[in-house]
Amino acid sequence: MERYYQPEIECASREQIRAWQNERLVPTVKRVYENVPYYRNLMKEKGVEPGDIRSVDDLHKLPFLTKEDLRKAYPYGLLAVPLHDCVRIQSTSGTTGRRVVAFYTQHDIDLWDECCARALVAAGATKDDVVHVCYGYGLFTGGPGLNGGSHKLGSLTLPMSSGNTDRQIQFMTDLGSTILCCTPSYAAYLAESIIERGLRDQIKLKAGIFGAEAWSEEMRQDIQNKLGITAYDIYGLTEISGPGVSFECSDQHGMHINEDNFIPEIIDPKTGEVLPEGSVGELVFTCITKDAFPLLRYRTRDICVLNYEKCPCGRTHVRMSKPMGRSDDMLIVKGVNVFPSQIETVLLNKGYPANYQIIVTRENNSDRLEVQVEMTPEMFSDNLAKVSAREKELVDALKAMLGIYTVVKLVAPKSIVRSEGKAVRVIDKRNLY
Repeated sequence: MERYYQPEIECASREQIRAWQNERLVPTVKRVYENVPYYRNLMKEKGVEPGDIRSVDDLHKLPFLTKEDLRKAYPYGLLAVPLHDCVRIQSTSGTTGRRVVAFYTQHDIDLWDECCARALVAAGATKDDVVHVCYGYGLFTGGPGLNGGSHKLGSLTLPMSSGNTDRQIQFMTDLGSTILCCTPSYAAYLAESIIERGLRDQIKLKAGIFGAEAWSEEMRQDIQNKLGITAYDIYGLTEISGPGVSFECSDQHGMHINEDNFIPEIIDPKTGEVLPEGSVGELVFTCITKDAFPLLRYRTRDICVLNYEKCPCGRTHVRMSKPMGRSDDMLIVKGVNVFPSQIETVLLNKGYPANYQIIVTRENNSDRLEVQVEMTPEMFSDNLAKVSAREKELVDALKAMLGIYTVVKLVAPKSIVRSEGKAVRVIDKRNLY
């Protein structure tokens, strides 16, 4: 079998997986309690001692960690090893507040590389592939994560980083890239650019691994059709390690969580109560193999469901659904919960490009939801009456999906700024009033 497909781990019985988790959780909790004063204080406030945690069944006794905790503890407050044992940091963008900094020992990086190698193998990669990585490098985890996984697998790695689309396509054609790794919005932009240049027949891509932002099943089909590839989802957070926490296999029905490294839970986002198997709720992770930054019960804010059934691919690690939205990024408009993915589904089903922007404002104490949608060149040639009819059709479709009225503005092709990193889909101006 290909290296880094590890059937003894990835196809282990549920009993064996739980045994590994119990064996690793108990000493991790003890080590965090002894070495991380910030979390020790949280445990004391909740009246929990390390000895109270004897197995995964006791996990619910531990306090949660949130991104706000990470900001309060910045920069070294959650570090569980001496600083001289750390060899790298990665960081979030800090666009919504103080940056979150995650620390790594060499052992942490080795485990992260292995998780990403598993994701590449699940997408069909071997050491004979050319892995084209155009996630951002530097502090962003996307580039370093897939770069490390590709090295671990033994594939030829193109560390392209994001941007410079002309260079991306040149290397893609000249070096015969076969696996594309980037955000789904940038994959859609690359597909559009490749087709415009008439280079579709010169592209050798067979698969893509796309993550770092929400994307719908309709967007997946659009990318697959335009590039002639199979598009795989990958999930991760800087706080937990980066991409490779979970990944899709050939079945494409959920992402396998690397349960030998991370314990997932689903909770009620309002009460924090652990929900029964099969429930939709907020995803929580506990790290059980990390040295430097082993977060316990970290609230991701991502809304999803876990599937513990054995996958047709043979892997037994639990699958998480594609996040349905975020409990903190969810828009509440006129009292209604609105997720950007719902809007994207409507647009792609109606034949519009996957480039749009949602603008929320407040007028006369009332919320106003506007969706700006790019037309295709063919639509752009329509007369005003046809454009108006198209806008009304979308208004009706969005009303059926969301249950509220939406203002729709059809705009010229390529008039919405393309993103080479994470796409900016939502502009909420209500906090400016």
